[in-house]
Amino acid sequence: MSIPPDQLTEPAVRAFVTALNAGDRQAFAATLTPGATMSDDGSDRELTRWTDREIFGSGGHMDVESQTRDGLGLVAEFRNDTWGSMRTAWRFTVDGGKVARFETGQA
Repeated sequence: MSIPPDQLTEPAVRAFVTALNAGDRQAFAATLTPGATMSDDGSDRELTRWTDREIFGSGGHMDVESQTRDGLGLVAEFRNDTWGSMRTAWRFTVDGGKVARFETGQA
């Protein structure tokens, strides 16, 4: 059973997942701090290129299965048109109400 994005407890993470699932690049960019960073499977990636390829250019979507007590960690079924569906873990660093860094990888 998945957790609807509007029930995620951390507001910045809630906005991130909502924008990602809507395919809304502008709203997604607004969830990030200037200079936000990310990693995928332990390797730092260039955020804009990665999100263009893995999310916006390929119909990326997250179905959140669980969240950590602090709301900064998620386990989600992530799917896109390139890789299909996979169980992923996400960890967020929030600064000033926006995502400063996110780390994702297979769960």
